[in-house]
Amino acid sequence: MTHDEQTRSPEAANRRPPGMTDASVEALGILSEALETVERARGRLYDFHQLTGGADLRLGEAVTRLREAGHTDHADLLEHEVVGRNVLPGYWTFQMVEAYDDTYYEPFRRIEERIRADLADGRRHIQEAEMKESRRTHGHPDHSARPPGRE
Repeated sequence: MTHDEQTRSPEAANRRPPGMTDASVEALGILSEALETVERARGRLYDFHQLTGGADLRLGEAVTRLREAGHTDHADLLEHEVVGRNVLPGYWTFQMVEAYDDTYYEPFRRIEERIRADLADGRRHIQEAEMKESRRTHGHPDHSARPPGRE
């Protein structure tokens, strides 16, 4: 493929399959955006998991320091009431992450992939590729349609 061809058209993996309607492209764009939002929410859940776990480890350190400072009653209270406590009834944060993944994230991801396979031959980001094509300056070296070496 020549440089001109590379700068003129989106990658095959992002091109609209023959016969795909504007309405289908729009619907898949919205579905993709929803999945991206869920990915962000999942990341926040992992943030919550790591922050809470880190805080619990620090609580253990506080217990040790309280004991060393002679505050055994306070150390015992903190250790028995807060260290290792469930964040929701029966749940530590890793269990929340697993439940979210199993109950919501993975089914959503699989269904989005299935719909994309059925409607767009599995192609991703068609709407964004078409938006890029309409917004870029054709012929400008920093506005090429795709990365170098990609079809």
